Amino acid sequence: MRVYLLRHGQTPSNVAGLLDTGAPGPGLTPLGERQAQALPGAFGGRALDALVVSTLERTRLTADPLAHGFGLDPLVLDGLREVEAGDLEMSSDREDHHTYVSTVFAWARGDLDLRIPGGPDGHAFLGRFDESLEQIASRGRENVAVVSHGAAIRSWASARVSGADLETIEHTPLANTGLVEIEGDPDSGWRLVDWTSRPFGGAHLTTLQADDPTGEAVEA
Repeated sequence: MRVYLLRHGQTPSNVAGLLDTGAPGPGLTPLGERQAQALPGAFGGRALDALVVSTLERTRLTADPLAHGFGLDPLVLDGLREVEAGDLEMSSDREDHHTYVSTVFAWARGDLDLRIPGGPDGHAFLGRFDESLEQIASRGRENVAVVSHGAAIRSWASARVSGADLETIEHTPLANTGLVEIEGDPDSGWRLVDWTSRPFGGAHLTTLQADDPTGEAVEA
């Protein structure tokens, strides 16, 4: 099966530089809405036979144009939600951001016991994301768009997808509506097909954002 892991559109918390991971979470900015509206055209001639979102509102809003364009009813899976920020929730502090992002990449290096302060460890996060992919695969669809979150996509792909270079992903931001295309299945494993760091709808939907915590690069 082919899976398109798509980060949600821009939110006010992304613009404000807040670690906002709670439910239901914020909606989209006007730019985020334009990023979402561009997605059906960006997928072009690609087939989609399933659409999956997390329990956070921004993924549903991002998926709405795809749902209408492809005639799909989104499946909602809680395991696809953003990595919980725990004690760092709603922080705009740069050191807190570094702690959060460096922790999710430590999981990809095998340090699964490391924990977000007051939040999950790598076993909990990767376990729930894996379970969601297993649920998706069990439905027998061949081409699935999954709208999830910046840190969740980058951490899971770094840990689970063959051909995904951890060092590159760690130091390259994933913009809102950036796309990671993979193929495979939970039994045989996942392989990277393509990684689009900019908005999938086109570079004109990129914004100069100095501090977007869950999509930012890890600083040395």
